[in-house]
Amino acid sequence: MWYPVAISGDVTDKKPKGIRRLGEELVLWRDLDGNVVCQGARCPHKGAWLGDGRMKGNAIECPYHGFLFNPEGKCTLTPAMGRDARIPGSLKVPVYPVREKHGLIWVWWGDDRPESELPEIIAPREIKENDRVYDTISWNKPVHYTRYIESVQEFYHVTYVHRDHWLNWLDFMFLYGTKKKFGLDGKENYLKATMIHNHHVETDDDGMTFRYSFDHGEEDNPERSIHYVITFSFPCMVHVETEAFATTSWFSPIDDDHTEHIFRVYEFPQLKPILRHEKLRRAMSTLQCYLEKYVQDPQDYKIMARQEPRISGGGVNKFIPVDEMNAKFIKTRARLLREARERREGVVGAAELSDGMVGDLDMATDEAGSGQPDQRPAAAETKRRAPARSNGRSRNGSHANGNGSANGNANANGNGHGSANGNGNGNGRAKGNGEAVPAAEEVEGWSEDRAAARS
Repeated sequence: MWYPVAISGDVTDKKPKGIRRLGEELVLWRDLDGNVVCQGARCPHKGAWLGDGRMKGNAIECPYHGFLFNPEGKCTLTPAMGRDARIPGSLKVPVYPVREKHGLIWVWWGDDRPESELPEIIAPREIKENDRVYDTISWNKPVHYTRYIESVQEFYHVTYVHRDHWLNWLDFMFLYGTKKKFGLDGKENYLKATMIHNHHVETDDDGMTFRYSFDHGEEDNPERSIHYVITFSFPCMVHVETEAFATTSWFSPIDDDHTEHIFRVYEFPQLKPILRHEKLRRAMSTLQCYLEKYVQDPQDYKIMARQEPRISGGGVNKFIPVDEMNAKFIKTRARLLREARERREGVVGAAELSDGMVGDLDMATDEAGSGQPDQRPAAAETKRRAPARSNGRSRNGSHANGNGSANGNANANGNGHGSANGNGNGNGRAKGNGEAVPAAEEVEGWSEDRAAARS
């Protein structure tokens, strides 16, 4: 599957950009035609970091001894041996399929296949058909990507989490304030908005995109609500839209413990008639991006940093009916991980194996013998689709145990049935006794899998 790894504008033809994604060290640069190149970031000579290198013609230069590597990963010059020297064939860096689309750079993380056989990048209509002005920034946090995704798949936490910073008054005033009182009643209304009404989840035909529609407002006055539509597409995109704003987040796994949050804010529709110049509207989006980075996101992180277990998965949550989107994400991810393992191991007829989920959607239930009926989601999914299939085997499978670990970057805590890579591309292994595989073993496993795939 294709993973977003960087913002297009962050990779130039002036200097390489070294990054870490999915447990791998990568370097991004542009060739003389402006095309993005993605390669392994370690020089095969003595392991120097190519992200600190220089651009030399149509090649990247190692900062240590000046070795040059072309877009195909082949070493074309070893200065210490002279221009005419025979260069050993093993002096090469791995090259990764890469595409540039929707303002982002995407890297293929899956089985080796010809370029012509690679699938399209998964992007819902909210991305493909969106022509509004936007700005995009990114930052990283020491949190597992599953918890990050969960935090923006529902919004009934906002009343409790986003209330203590002095800049939260912008939300109070513009989202919950009334014109009659010039927005000054915003905080009072905001703190009353504790209930989710009219919620339901739909699944696209591809089985990889979910839409969660709901109203967030007061329990005693449902009419005073804000309507949200949250769209999630595997492996890691969440789009949030209301009448007031629209944002998109991509949560790109860095490794077992860190996530790169690529965040986009679209222009405010209300401001378009007032701000005629596109640069001004983009500047407003930029301002909102930084408000998210320095105000809203730290408030979310304060919660996520203390969540246990740190990796979400089947059997670790007790969802309530309004957590439908969370439940769909976790359950589908668990199934994709299991299917990936079955393909890798050649398992046939393993459909009845547990995926670590409780019941149908891992919902909270009453204690046995309590005399209370079992609580199930009040609003079921409006469309049921055929199970999603993944895009082949991963070269980087993670080790999971019950929950599985999505995107090949994490281990999980559960019942010993997980595999790897949240998009179903994994080579993951599980400990049958339900013990989590240490992160160090995970990363080692990814390297081994990738080396085997390229040998």
